[in-house]
Amino acid sequence: MINRLSPFLAVMLALGYAFLYGPIASLVVYSFNASRLVTVWAGFSTRWYVELAQNEEIRAAAITSLEVAVSAATGALVLGTLAGFALQRYRRFRGRTLFGLLVTAPLVMPEVITGLSLLLLFVTLEQAIGWPAGRGILTIIIAHVTLGTAFVAVIVQARLAGFDRSLEEAALDLGARPWKVFLVITLPLIAPALMAGWLLAFTLSLDDLVIASFTSGPSATTLPMVIFSSVRLGVSPQINALATLFLATVTATVLLAGRLMGRSERG
Repeated sequence: MINRLSPFLAVMLALGYAFLYGPIASLVVYSFNASRLVTVWAGFSTRWYVELAQNEEIRAAAITSLEVAVSAATGALVLGTLAGFALQRYRRFRGRTLFGLLVTAPLVMPEVITGLSLLLLFVTLEQAIGWPAGRGILTIIIAHVTLGTAFVAVIVQARLAGFDRSLEEAALDLGARPWKVFLVITLPLIAPALMAGWLLAFTLSLDDLVIASFTSGPSATTLPMVIFSSVRLGVSPQINALATLFLATVTATVLLAGRLMGRSERG
């Protein structure tokens, strides 16, 4: 049994990590650059973080993105959990195959097609019943719920596939009702999968540009849309500072979620 990497594999591994994380590290370093030029180092400075805090457009877009991401991830968690539970536990209901295809379709469908189809749906509904009235935060949330539900359903279905049902059966034998078994036993035991699904849906919503561009309106601009429009005119050091803050936030969130999931599994 080989316990150590060969020099060749070690070098290739180091080059691979450098290729993946080198640009991220340089972005973090240059966010503290005093120069306005993002590729010319002129000394350490936090001026871009100060200017970022004073940028009303980016601040408003960040608040909108967080509001959309939290709402969409929560909605996707509820619908995805129910969909995954139905697909895993009820295998012979009529239309199961079609239902499974509809649930997982956003996984493989191009985002351009998804965004365009949702745009046409919202326009048709507005003309037919007057809802939704225009496109804004609500339409973006609905679109992101549609996307996130597919990912949550797959995660929950995979977790339930390896679930020990003897605990549920024991609770049913002792007189517990199915809904109580689901709430008291099933949900706590699959909590790590639910947390992972919520985080994935949150990240997808926070990162999405294509679908949000189709389903948003003048009253709702997400952070990726603002960043994309500003980068087209040239990369500003404020974008480096913003990316560094998001990187730190995501890293802290993932570490916290991993710790909570580890405690849940040990419990």
